Amino acid sequence: MTNSSISEAAKAVVRRNTEEVQGGGDWALYDELFSDDFVDHTPQPGVTADKDGVRFLYKGLRTAFPDFHADIHWQSAEGDLVTTYKVYHGTHRGTFLGIPPTGRKIQFETVDAMRVRDGKITDHWGVGNLYSLVQQLKGEDGPGIS
Repeated sequence: MTNSSISEAAKAVVRRNTEEVQGGGDWALYDELFSDDFVDHTPQPGVTADKDGVRFLYKGLRTAFPDFHADIHWQSAEGDLVTTYKVYHGTHRGTFLGIPPTGRKIQFETVDAMRVRDGKITDHWGVGNLYSLVQQLKGEDGPGIS
């Protein structure tokens, strides 16, 4: 395989995770796409940095936001490392971060990088705008830029 074809295959795996697992709740596919020795290098507080931890996080998001999904704005790949910029959307129907359901529609941005080897996600690094999400759940506009 060429470097370009490795990159395209890796991008397809990451896209399936975003659309079918995160957006669709396909947990059988989750088990197929994530390596058993997966490592999250930027885990959320209270979540283990392994495959079970990410499954817990994804299920928590889908419980709190049953219509949880992302719009992928762009992906870039260098070999087996895929970087994705996406905006998540959902409706707050379950408790999240200790905040009871509000019924509010939310959206927040995320940039993440995932390494894909032999068709499986092995590593993750990411940054999500959770501050914006919490502000939306609390019904706050937040500080403006002056």
